[in-house]
This record gives sequence, C-alpha cells and structure tokens, in this order.
Amino acid sequence: MKPKELTLRGLILGALITTVFTAANVYLGLKVGLTFASSIPAAVISMAILSAVKDSTILENNIVQTVASAAGTLSAIIFVLPGLVIVGWWTGFPFWESFFICLSGGVLGVLFTIPLRRALVTTSDLPYPEGVAAAEVLKVGSGTRGETKDETGEAREGLVAVILGSVASAGFAIVTATRIAAGELNGFFRVGAGSTGYNLGWSLALLGAGHLVGLSVGMAMLVGQVISWVIAVPILTAMQPATIDQTLAAHTTVIWRTQVRFIGAGVIAVAAIYTLARLSKPVIAGLVNTLAAHRAAATGDDRDRDISPPWILALTAACLVIAAWLAFTFARSIRSC
Repeated sequence: MKPKELTLRGLILGALITTVFTAANVYLGLKVGLTFASSIPAAVISMAILSAVKDSTILENNIVQTVASAAGTLSAIIFVLPGLVIVGWWTGFPFWESFFICLSGGVLGVLFTIPLRRALVTTSDLPYPEGVAAAEVLKVGSGTRGETKDETGEAREGLVAVILGSVASAGFAIVTATRIAAGELNGFFRVGAGSTGYNLGWSLALLGAGHLVGLSVGMAMLVGQVISWVIAVPILTAMQPATIDQTLAAHTTVIWRTQVRFIGAGVIAVAAIYTLARLSKPVIAGLVNTLAAHRAAATGDDRDRDISPPWILALTAACLVIAAWLAFTFARSIRSC
C-alpha cells in the first residue's frame, strides 16, 4: 500500500504553522533585521502532532515542514517593503499590489529552485546542516510500519521544549511590557569630536533566533554593528557637527538613518550581485539537466522528477507579466508624484 504523502490534514497543519511562524518572523525581522528558518521547529511540531494519527507517515511530516518552511520565505518581504518606505516611494499599503508582488515573486522563487536543485543539492558537496537536521527530526517522527518509531520520546520532548520556550518568551514580553523589568537599555555619548550610541535589548526571542542562525551569522552582525556605531557614526558625526537646536541623540540618530544605514544597504546590494554572478554557471547547467531529465524515464528514478518544461516556461512567463505590470504601475505613480 502506497504511504500517504499529500493529505488535507497535512496541508492544514502546515498552513497553521506557517501563519504563526510568519507572524513571528515578520516581527523579529522588523525588530533586528533577520529571520529564522522554520523547517526544524515545524518538523518537531508536525511529528509530535501527527504521531497521534496511526496512518501518518514520514512523507506526510515532510509535506508539513515543507509547507511551514514557506514562513521564512514569506517573511522576506520585510526586506523589500520597508526599503521602499525608507526611500519615500511607498507611503501606504496597497493590498492588491502587495498581494501580486508576493504571488509573482513567490512562484518565481519556486520555479528558480527547479534548475538549482540538481546544481546545488543533487550534485553538490555542500553539507546543508539544517536540511540534514530536519531529515533526522522527521525520521524520529516517522509513524508508519517498518519506519523509525519514536521509542525514545524525542518527539514529545521536542514539543514540550517548543511550548515551554513560547510560554517563557511570552512571559518575559509581558514583564517588560508592564515595566516590571526594562526591555532595553540605550544611550548616546561623545567620542572625541563626534558621537555614537548603544542599544542593548533583552529578549528570549532574540536568544532563540541567535541559536537558530548560528555563530557565524551572529559574528557577521556584530562586525556590522562595530563598523556602524564604533567607526562610521563617530567619524560622520565629527565631519558634520550638530546644529544649535539639535540634541546629541537626535544628531546621532539622523546621521545613522540618513548615511550609515545606506552603507549597509550598499553592502547587501554588492553581495547580491556577487552571489548572482557566482550562481550563473550552476543555474545554466541545472537548467540544461532539467530539460534533459524532465521525465522519470530519462533518469530511471521515479522520485527524481521535475515539472515539465512547458509548465515551467508558462508559469515563468505569467509571473514576469505580473512583475512587468507592477513595475509599470509603480513607475507611473512615482512619475505622477
């Protein structure tokens, strides 16, 4: 009997987890500028809940965590819309434009993974530690006959850890919101002819996000903070002294918002262009392999199938038409202003 994979309950559970994780990701992203991957915690929750169903399978758990992993992708919109607000080109929230931006960009992103799968996953030597960890979590939660059972109780322990972490984080947020304890400590001070500042926040959500993104990402953010507030802000505030009616805090904040923050935006733009340049060759090779192996008979493996090239081209063309229309309406509205 073929094991269940794409089920209604799996899609509903994945959608519910996606809703919660997207909200948490958007909040965290707007607060600290980074998002966390939701695959592993979604796999833990999925295997704990579906373990109560007798005919649940590892394939069904995989569908749930795959759907829930979209939370990290959906929340990436926080890096686009706030940028338009910062430069003054987006002063409201047009629902349908935002909807079609997410729709066309999301579908294009999925289509983009088709040629990348073979280039960066199947034939790649990249370790993908998060993917390996998610696979191990799914193995623990397997519930079909002949598959790995949760004999060690790891599924229930994982669910308990998620619940306790959520309760602790919510409790700490309530304590800081009611002013029983301070949620952050900030201030500004002079450094020679210039000035700088500090902002120390206490949050269990940030602690969890730091655990998920790892030491390397945390160190990169620390280096960025040092470059911004220890080097750039003091130099620029010294080069452009405050006016008579400006306070130290106001002057330092203005310099950071109008000059230093755009240095970081430039670094992100250069990194994106460099990454695209490096991926050009693997993408082309992956596209060629996809066109050559779009049928299962071409590879001899029924699990190694992609969407047929006509569907890929049709969906890509439709998304590009939507993107072109959005760009046209956006440019027209800017020109009229």
